[in-house]
Amino acid sequence: MKEKRSKTVKLNRKLRMGMVGGGPGAFIGDVHRKASVMDGGIELVGGAFDIKPSKSKQMGRELYLDPGRVYRNYEEMIERELRLSPEERMDFVSICVPNNWHFAIARDFLNAGFHVMCEKPMTFSSREARQLVKIVNESGKVFGLMHNYTGYPMVKLARDIAHHGGMGKIRKIVVQYPQGWLSTLLEKTGQQQASWRTNPEESGASCCVGDIGTHAENLAEYITGLKMTHICADLTTFVKGRELEDDGNCLIRYDNGARGVLHCSQISIGEENGLAIWIYGEEKALEWHQEHPNYLYVKVPDGPVQVWRRGNDYVGNVSPAAARATRLPFGHPEAFFEAMANVYCNFADTVRAKMTHTKPDPLALDFPTVEDGLRGMLFLATVLASANSKQKWTKMRK
Repeated sequence: MKEKRSKTVKLNRKLRMGMVGGGPGAFIGDVHRKASVMDGGIELVGGAFDIKPSKSKQMGRELYLDPGRVYRNYEEMIERELRLSPEERMDFVSICVPNNWHFAIARDFLNAGFHVMCEKPMTFSSREARQLVKIVNESGKVFGLMHNYTGYPMVKLARDIAHHGGMGKIRKIVVQYPQGWLSTLLEKTGQQQASWRTNPEESGASCCVGDIGTHAENLAEYITGLKMTHICADLTTFVKGRELEDDGNCLIRYDNGARGVLHCSQISIGEENGLAIWIYGEEKALEWHQEHPNYLYVKVPDGPVQVWRRGNDYVGNVSPAAARATRLPFGHPEAFFEAMANVYCNFADTVRAKMTHTKPDPLALDFPTVEDGLRGMLFLATVLASANSKQKWTKMRK
């Protein structure tokens, strides 16, 4: 297999990353740390890892960081990093905290002159999301949103086939994201991930749709390039004693006239992380499953199902973006960590271009941005409005 990965621009050092969140017991922060350094172009130099200073210090020790760059809170982190020389201070921050903190932390780091990578959903509300779009545009800094499923090579292949592969007009999109981990009142046991995701003060007005439904929305729009225009939503809280919904079902209308179904659930017993999508065009159909991410199924009306397999040259010939996102030859599976690393790689290459005043490779611009974050929050707001409305269809704001 030909080597197809390349760096956009040379910078004679690694990018220096700081992190807010990702303390002891955190799930996604640890994934961010491992994924960000996978390609050797980023190093973690410090952070404010927990709302409790003692736990932040503990995390710093576990990561063998300089104790002087392990901070009590993100405000101290900004202040003390700015005191360092440009040759020492961090270049960007990775935000891995509950949703209620995203906006303030992103805003303050951007205003202080740092680039930002943020976990999804981007903000606590669509109002905050609109404000953040303005702040990012005014700052001139690079903002990345961690919708890591866009980093899979076969998702990028699906996008390029959907756009240029002779599918014809897209007619229908079915996207699902079932999980079963919240089928009981897990948050009452002290389980950290369940506790904050089901708490409206930290998660926001939604649990299931905000946590995983936004991934389904983003995947559908990323692959097809279509925009949702109207939603008919039904939300349910099945587990007694839970404050937020744990199951969501939506009918979708898209801007080209296509119809869609979006289903997300966290009470589907036996399901692990079943994100999957089916896209039906006039000439072809596509199918992809996150739990088997190295395969894309292409269907035609008068022939057998084609199985496109990651790492083969025929994939790269159709999709340079998929080739760029591929590290290993065919038959050597790549998955969750690598997908997130691909988002970091493109984000980092764009930051390097910004820092060296050069034009980034167009392929390096292939990562979710603040505009995608706004789309996610508008989707969430529309779902909530629809679920509380007696009307059949609720229009999605632009």
